[in-house]
Amino acid sequence: MKHVVVITGAPGTGKTTVRNYLTEKYGMEKVLTHTTRMKRVGEQDGVDYYFETDETFFRNHFLEHVDYDDKKYGSSLEGLQRAWEDNDWAVIVLDTKGAISYLQKMPAETLVLYLETSDQKKQAQRLAERGDRTELIKKRLASQEAKRDLELPQELHEHAQLLLNDDWEQTKHYLDAWLVKVGWKVAASDFQD
Repeated sequence: MKHVVVITGAPGTGKTTVRNYLTEKYGMEKVLTHTTRMKRVGEQDGVDYYFETDETFFRNHFLEHVDYDDKKYGSSLEGLQRAWEDNDWAVIVLDTKGAISYLQKMPAETLVLYLETSDQKKQAQRLAERGDRTELIKKRLASQEAKRDLELPQELHEHAQLLLNDDWEQTKHYLDAWLVKVGWKVAASDFQD
């Protein structure tokens, strides 16, 4: 059976770090998303995102999409199917609204991980450590989307696995155990660093 791990939570809770752990340690395929924003230095189409124009964006079959800062972002069925070509397990980072959409459209395949931290200062610190500018951090944490994602939505209560991501070593051990619980086929190499 195919699975997609949807990682969600407020900004700065470690979603990208968890996704990278799952792709690097377990070989899960990252689901590339589509965007109409301009490429940043070093980004490549089909590697970091599928870069689209306003005209090409809606040619895809979106499982979820959002307008943010006058740009479109979304994940498509085509992108998910490409990820599943090489692996039965895929992983994507989404906001809680996107996680709900995946769960509604693909309940049997979707596994939701909701990340949180014990205090918001830690979230701001993580955003700063990845190089975000102070004004951008303030804007992101004050956004309507960030405020919404600070709490687990009712629609995810019975489906999401909550994960307090304050200590990275504990988080990795928790993820390893959770994957076994949800059906990951364990190999001895999965537990070696």
